[in-house]
Amino acid sequence: MIVEQIWTGNAYRNFNYLIACGETGEALAIDPLDHEKCLARARELGWNITQVLNTHEHPDHTGGNAATIAATGARLLAHANARDTIPGIDRGLQAGDIIRVGKTVELEALDTPGHTMCHICLLSHTDTPAIFSGDTLFNAGAGNCHHGGHPPQLYSTFSEQLAQLADDTLVYPGHDYLTHNLEFTLDREPGNDQAANLLEKVKDQDPNRPLVTDMALERQINTFMRLDSPIVIAKLREAFPDLPKELDSQTVFLKLRELRNSW
Repeated sequence: MIVEQIWTGNAYRNFNYLIACGETGEALAIDPLDHEKCLARARELGWNITQVLNTHEHPDHTGGNAATIAATGARLLAHANARDTIPGIDRGLQAGDIIRVGKTVELEALDTPGHTMCHICLLSHTDTPAIFSGDTLFNAGAGNCHHGGHPPQLYSTFSEQLAQLADDTLVYPGHDYLTHNLEFTLDREPGNDQAANLLEKVKDQDPNRPLVTDMALERQINTFMRLDSPIVIAKLREAFPDLPKELDSQTVFLKLRELRNSW
Protein backbone atom coordinates (compact mmCIF):
# COMPACT_ATOMS: atom_id res chain seq x y z
CA MET A 1 0.00 0.00 0.00
CA ILE A 2 1.30 3.41 -1.01
CA VAL A 3 -0.10 6.48 0.79
CA GLU A 4 0.05 10.02 -0.56
CA GLN A 5 -1.05 12.61 2.00
CA ILE A 6 -2.03 15.77 0.15
CA TRP A 7 -2.03 19.11 1.97
CA THR A 8 -4.70 21.38 0.52
CA GLY A 9 -3.44 24.60 2.10
CA ASN A 10 -7.01 25.83 2.54
CA ALA A 11 -8.49 27.68 5.51
CA TYR A 12 -9.88 24.43 6.95
CA ARG A 13 -6.43 22.77 6.83
CA ASN A 14 -7.76 19.69 5.02
CA PHE A 15 -5.71 16.64 4.19
CA ASN A 16 -6.72 14.59 1.14
CA TYR A 17 -5.36 11.12 0.43
CA LEU A 18 -4.48 8.82 -2.42
CA ILE A 19 -4.01 5.14 -1.58
CA ALA A 20 -2.50 3.09 -4.37
CA CYS A 21 -1.61 -0.46 -5.32
CA GLY A 22 2.06 -0.60 -6.27
CA GLU A 23 1.49 -3.41 -8.74
CA THR A 24 -1.39 -2.04 -10.79
CA GLY A 25 -1.28 1.71 -10.19
CA GLU A 26 -4.95 1.74 -9.24
CA ALA A 27 -5.74 4.33 -6.58
CA LEU A 28 -8.45 5.28 -4.11
CA ALA A 29 -8.98 8.99 -3.41
CA ILE A 30 -10.22 9.81 0.11
CA ASP A 31 -12.16 13.08 0.48
CA PRO A 32 -10.50 14.68 -2.59
CA LEU A 33 -11.69 18.23 -1.91
CA ASP A 34 -8.72 19.71 -3.75
CA HIS A 35 -9.40 17.70 -6.87
CA GLU A 36 -6.78 19.58 -8.88
CA LYS A 37 -3.98 18.59 -6.51
CA CYS A 38 -5.25 15.02 -6.23
CA LEU A 39 -5.58 14.56 -9.98
CA ALA A 40 -2.22 16.18 -10.65
CA ARG A 41 -0.44 14.01 -8.10
CA ALA A 42 -2.04 10.87 -9.52
CA ARG A 43 -0.85 11.85 -13.00
CA GLU A 44 2.68 12.51 -11.73
CA LEU A 45 2.82 9.06 -10.16
CA GLY A 46 1.16 7.30 -13.09
CA TRP A 47 -1.82 6.22 -11.00
CA ASN A 48 -5.40 5.70 -12.12
CA ILE A 49 -8.03 6.81 -9.60
CA THR A 50 -10.76 4.15 -9.80
CA GLN A 51 -12.58 4.86 -6.53
CA VAL A 52 -13.45 7.91 -4.44
CA LEU A 53 -14.39 7.48 -0.79
CA ASN A 54 -16.00 10.07 1.47
CA THR A 55 -15.46 9.61 5.18
CA HIS A 56 -18.60 11.67 5.81
CA GLU A 57 -21.00 14.13 4.26
CA HIS A 58 -19.58 17.56 5.11
CA PRO A 59 -18.85 19.75 2.06
CA ASP A 60 -15.16 20.15 2.85
CA HIS A 61 -14.89 16.39 2.31
CA THR A 62 -17.34 15.88 -0.59
CA GLY A 63 -16.73 19.08 -2.53
CA GLY A 64 -14.25 17.54 -4.96
CA ASN A 65 -16.32 14.48 -5.80
CA ALA A 66 -17.91 15.68 -9.03
CA ALA A 67 -14.70 16.98 -10.61
CA THR A 68 -12.66 13.93 -9.59
CA ILE A 69 -15.25 11.49 -10.87
CA ALA A 70 -15.77 13.46 -14.10
CA ALA A 71 -12.02 13.28 -14.77
CA THR A 72 -11.57 9.60 -13.90
CA GLY A 73 -14.89 7.75 -14.07
CA ALA A 74 -14.26 6.57 -10.49
CA ARG A 75 -16.96 4.93 -8.40
CA LEU A 76 -18.11 6.75 -5.26
CA LEU A 77 -18.10 5.00 -1.87
CA ALA A 78 -19.55 6.33 1.38
CA HIS A 79 -21.58 5.30 4.42
CA ALA A 80 -24.70 3.37 3.43
CA ASN A 81 -26.90 5.81 5.36
CA ALA A 82 -25.46 8.88 3.61
CA ARG A 83 -27.36 8.45 0.35
CA ASP A 84 -29.61 11.42 1.15
CA THR A 85 -26.68 13.73 1.91
CA ILE A 86 -23.99 12.57 -0.57
CA PRO A 87 -25.25 12.48 -4.17
CA GLY A 88 -24.26 9.67 -6.50
CA ILE A 89 -23.05 6.97 -4.11
CA ASP A 90 -22.25 3.80 -6.06
CA ARG A 91 -21.44 1.63 -3.05
CA GLY A 92 -22.85 2.16 0.41
CA LEU A 93 -20.55 0.90 3.14
CA GLN A 94 -21.32 -0.80 6.42
CA ALA A 95 -19.07 -1.91 9.27
CA GLY A 96 -16.73 -4.69 8.17
CA ASP A 97 -17.03 -4.10 4.44
CA ILE A 98 -13.77 -4.51 2.55
CA ILE A 99 -12.53 -2.03 -0.05
CA ARG A 100 -9.91 -3.43 -2.41
CA VAL A 101 -7.59 -1.27 -4.46
CA GLY A 102 -5.79 -3.08 -7.24
CA LYS A 103 -4.25 -6.43 -6.29
CA THR A 104 -2.50 -5.58 -3.04
CA VAL A 105 -4.54 -3.13 -0.97
CA GLU A 106 -7.31 -4.15 1.42
CA LEU A 107 -9.09 -1.64 3.64
CA GLU A 108 -11.81 -2.34 6.20
CA ALA A 109 -14.68 0.08 6.71
CA LEU A 110 -15.33 1.03 10.33
CA ASP A 111 -18.71 2.56 11.21
CA THR A 112 -17.57 5.43 13.44
CA PRO A 113 -20.45 7.74 14.39
CA GLY A 114 -20.02 10.85 16.47
CA HIS A 115 -18.69 13.70 14.34
CA THR A 116 -21.63 12.84 12.13
CA MET A 117 -23.85 9.78 12.30
CA CYS A 118 -22.72 8.61 8.84
CA HIS A 119 -18.97 8.57 9.32
CA ILE A 120 -16.60 5.93 7.96
CA CYS A 121 -12.99 5.36 8.98
CA LEU A 122 -10.77 3.00 7.00
CA LEU A 123 -8.39 0.53 8.63
CA SER A 124 -5.72 -0.96 6.39
CA HIS A 125 -4.94 -4.67 6.48
CA THR A 126 -1.19 -4.21 6.26
CA ASP A 127 1.85 -5.29 8.26
CA THR A 128 1.89 -1.81 9.75
CA PRO A 129 -1.80 -0.89 10.02
CA ALA A 130 -3.09 2.58 9.29
CA ILE A 131 -6.38 4.31 10.03
CA PHE A 132 -7.75 6.99 7.74
CA SER A 133 -9.86 8.70 10.34
CA GLY A 134 -11.59 11.61 8.63
CA ASP A 135 -12.94 13.96 11.29
CA THR A 136 -13.33 11.36 14.04
CA LEU A 137 -9.76 11.10 15.34
CA PHE A 138 -7.24 13.87 14.78
CA ASN A 139 -3.57 13.89 15.68
CA ALA A 140 -3.79 14.67 19.43
CA GLY A 141 -7.50 15.40 19.24
CA ALA A 142 -11.09 14.37 18.57
CA GLY A 143 -13.69 15.62 16.11
CA ASN A 144 -16.39 18.05 17.10
CA CYS A 145 -20.10 17.25 16.91
CA HIS A 146 -21.43 20.61 15.72
CA HIS A 147 -23.10 19.66 12.42
CA GLY A 148 -25.11 16.48 12.73
CA GLY A 149 -23.01 14.75 15.37
CA HIS A 150 -23.63 13.28 18.80
CA PRO A 151 -21.00 13.48 21.59
CA PRO A 152 -22.00 10.24 23.42
CA GLN A 153 -21.69 8.37 20.12
CA LEU A 154 -18.25 9.88 19.60
CA TYR A 155 -17.23 8.63 23.04
CA SER A 156 -18.51 5.16 22.16
CA THR A 157 -16.51 5.19 18.93
CA PHE A 158 -13.36 6.13 20.87
CA SER A 159 -13.87 3.66 23.70
CA GLU A 160 -15.17 0.69 21.72
CA GLN A 161 -13.21 0.99 18.47
CA LEU A 162 -10.28 3.40 18.48
CA ALA A 163 -9.07 2.31 21.91
CA GLN A 164 -8.75 -1.22 20.55
CA LEU A 165 -6.36 -0.32 17.73
CA ALA A 166 -2.82 -1.65 17.90
CA ASP A 167 -0.09 0.71 19.13
CA ASP A 168 1.66 0.73 15.75
CA THR A 169 -1.44 1.87 13.84
CA LEU A 170 -0.58 5.01 11.88
CA VAL A 171 -3.09 7.88 12.08
CA TYR A 172 -4.06 9.80 8.93
CA PRO A 173 -6.74 12.40 9.80
CA GLY A 174 -8.83 14.71 7.63
CA HIS A 175 -7.26 17.95 8.94
CA ASP A 176 -4.00 19.27 10.32
CA TYR A 177 -4.88 20.45 13.82
CA LEU A 178 -1.89 18.94 15.59
CA THR A 179 -0.34 22.10 17.04
CA HIS A 180 -3.59 23.48 18.44
CA ASN A 181 -4.58 20.07 19.79
CA LEU A 182 -1.26 19.73 21.60
CA GLU A 183 -1.80 23.15 23.13
CA PHE A 184 -5.19 21.95 24.39
CA THR A 185 -3.57 18.82 25.82
CA LEU A 186 -1.09 20.95 27.74
CA ASP A 187 -3.87 23.23 28.97
CA ARG A 188 -5.73 20.19 30.30
CA GLU A 189 -2.68 18.25 31.48
CA PRO A 190 0.19 20.55 32.42
CA GLY A 191 3.35 18.56 32.80
CA ASN A 192 2.65 16.17 29.91
CA ASP A 193 6.27 16.08 28.77
CA GLN A 194 5.54 14.03 25.65
CA ALA A 195 3.04 16.63 24.44
CA ALA A 196 5.34 19.54 25.31
CA ASN A 197 8.32 18.01 23.54
CA LEU A 198 6.25 17.17 20.48
CA LEU A 199 4.78 20.67 20.31
CA GLU A 200 8.26 22.13 20.25
CA LYS A 201 9.17 19.74 17.43
CA VAL A 202 6.15 20.33 15.18
CA LYS A 203 5.12 23.94 15.79
CA ASP A 204 6.96 25.08 12.66
CA GLN A 205 6.58 21.90 10.61
CA ASP A 206 5.84 21.99 6.88
CA PRO A 207 2.28 20.61 6.48
CA ASN A 208 3.34 19.20 3.12
CA ARG A 209 5.56 16.84 5.12
CA PRO A 210 3.70 16.44 8.41
CA LEU A 211 4.45 14.16 11.30
CA VAL A 212 2.41 10.96 11.15
CA THR A 213 1.52 9.80 14.65
CA ASP A 214 0.67 6.28 15.73
CA MET A 215 -1.74 5.06 18.36
CA ALA A 216 1.01 4.53 20.94
CA LEU A 217 1.86 8.22 20.69
CA GLU A 218 -1.80 9.22 20.67
CA ARG A 219 -2.30 7.44 23.98
CA GLN A 220 0.40 9.71 25.43
CA ILE A 221 -0.56 13.07 23.89
CA ASN A 222 -4.26 12.95 23.07
CA THR A 223 -6.38 14.27 25.95
CA PHE A 224 -9.37 12.30 24.70
CA MET A 225 -7.39 9.11 25.27
CA ARG A 226 -6.16 10.12 28.72
CA LEU A 227 -9.46 9.99 30.57
CA ASP A 228 -7.96 8.33 33.66
CA SER A 229 -5.19 10.89 34.14
CA PRO A 230 -5.42 12.36 37.66
CA ILE A 231 -4.23 15.72 36.34
CA VAL A 232 -6.83 15.77 33.57
CA ILE A 233 -9.55 14.95 36.10
CA ALA A 234 -8.33 17.51 38.64
CA LYS A 235 -8.23 20.26 36.02
CA LEU A 236 -11.70 19.24 34.86
CA ARG A 237 -13.02 19.71 38.40
CA GLU A 238 -11.65 23.24 38.35
CA ALA A 239 -13.70 23.98 35.24
CA PHE A 240 -16.79 22.09 36.44
CA PRO A 241 -16.94 22.31 40.27
CA ASP A 242 -20.26 20.47 40.47
CA LEU A 243 -18.93 17.21 39.04
CA PRO A 244 -19.73 14.16 41.18
CA LYS A 245 -17.06 12.61 43.37
CA GLU A 246 -16.87 9.50 41.21
CA LEU A 247 -16.32 10.23 37.52
CA ASP A 248 -16.80 7.72 34.72
CA SER A 249 -14.80 7.92 31.51
CA GLN A 250 -17.74 9.04 29.41
CA THR A 251 -18.37 12.07 31.60
CA VAL A 252 -14.69 13.05 31.43
CA PHE A 253 -14.72 12.70 27.64
CA LEU A 254 -17.90 14.72 27.21
CA LYS A 255 -16.71 17.53 29.48
CA LEU A 256 -13.39 17.67 27.62
CA ARG A 257 -15.28 17.86 24.34
CA GLU A 258 -17.41 20.67 25.79
CA LEU A 259 -14.30 22.61 26.78
CA ARG A 260 -12.64 22.04 23.43
CA ASN A 261 -15.68 23.44 21.62
CA SER A 262 -14.89 26.95 22.83
CA TRP A 263 -11.14 26.69 23.42
